[in-house]
Amino acid sequence: MKQLKNICVYCGSSPGSREAYAEKARALAETLVNRDIGLVYGGASIGLMGAVADHVLRLGGRAVGVIPEALMRKEVAHYQLTELHVTHSMHERKMRMAELADGFIALPGGLGTLEELFEIWTWAQLGFHGKPCGLLNTEGYYDPLIEFLDHAVTEQFVRPSHRSMLIVEGEPEKLLDRFADYRAPAVKIWVEKDET
Repeated sequence: MKQLKNICVYCGSSPGSREAYAEKARALAETLVNRDIGLVYGGASIGLMGAVADHVLRLGGRAVGVIPEALMRKEVAHYQLTELHVTHSMHERKMRMAELADGFIALPGGLGTLEELFEIWTWAQLGFHGKPCGLLNTEGYYDPLIEFLDHAVTEQFVRPSHRSMLIVEGEPEKLLDRFADYRAPAVKIWVEKDET
């Protein structure tokens, strides 16, 4: 079992259309605190970002935010966190979050959430890190994305071994259990000499 000290959570600065999204964010927060795992996230006090951080803090856990200066007002920075890191750029923000975390989970979110998830998963695919990446698929939010990813495998744009690196579960406990057992696959060179 791998020791998980901190998990980075990507999620919306909006609460979404269903209360179930915030409920699942709070369930994830509770699971993190129960397992003595710290939260690393985008540093906002609104939307699902605020929901997961507020609940971690309410339960006595650790919540570390990382936010760029340019988004301090737009995303409404959370000033009651265990730590708040302010960066100069989005690139610096994502790098700092990656350094602080032992794994990465996407809750429901929009373009920023997807961009962050796909970048960190791509880094894993390229062998830049061996940390687990996962989707907490609340209310089937990610079902169409999962279907598309499986289609990309069928069409041979994504390798099955790389697709399997993205762990999908509907419950926080199951997702974190799989994170604890995760072993990164060996990274295969993209194109062998005899394939050119």
